[in-house]
Amino acid sequence: MSRKPWDLAFTAEPEEVGALRRVMRLHLGIWGLHDVTDEAQLCVSELVSNVITHVGLGTPTTLAVSMNGTHLRIEIHDPDTRALPTLMDAGAGSETGRGMALVDAVAARWGVLLRADRKVTWCELETGLASPGGHVDGAGVTRAEALLSLYSAAKQPSDERSSRLDRTTAEEVVIDAITDFLHWLRAHGCDVDEVLDRAQTHFEAEACGVTGERGGD
Repeated sequence: MSRKPWDLAFTAEPEEVGALRRVMRLHLGIWGLHDVTDEAQLCVSELVSNVITHVGLGTPTTLAVSMNGTHLRIEIHDPDTRALPTLMDAGAGSETGRGMALVDAVAARWGVLLRADRKVTWCELETGLASPGGHVDGAGVTRAEALLSLYSAAKQPSDERSSRLDRTTAEEVVIDAITDFLHWLRAHGCDVDEVLDRAQTHFEAEACGVTGERGGD
């Protein structure tokens, strides 16, 4: 999977935070990184709020998101090189000083880079990816990968096989496999629609168990 870096310029205002959280959720969904959505949204909220509080309302700011190996990297760029984020041991009842503590709690690492014309506050989140261009492994995904490899080998001549299926080819193999399973079910007198409904129910239950209940922004 290709996860190309992207960035978004915005003005540091409280009403922008919700929009940035929605953009982050959308992009992470496309990237297949649903499991880190909550943590990524929290980091965006806190880093942007830090700019609003310590640099000022209306500050021209940029959100930049990329992959650093198997880690998700989130950067907030602002023009003030003097107001540096500080990790404070804020008390439970404190109204301030908790932002970077929250980032520190969920991120694998974070820091600040000073450029000639801007400050870059960044953090990186563990994604669970096996490789930078791979996907988050799970028992079902692992079994599916093994089945796809066997099915592809059975369907394709040896001189047409590749060591790794691209996404489009893999989708076609999945469609072929599902179609053949439906033929098998019908040949054995099974109710195809009932089996598909049960499979969908199982998938939705397992997906909910993996991602948990996530509120929309």
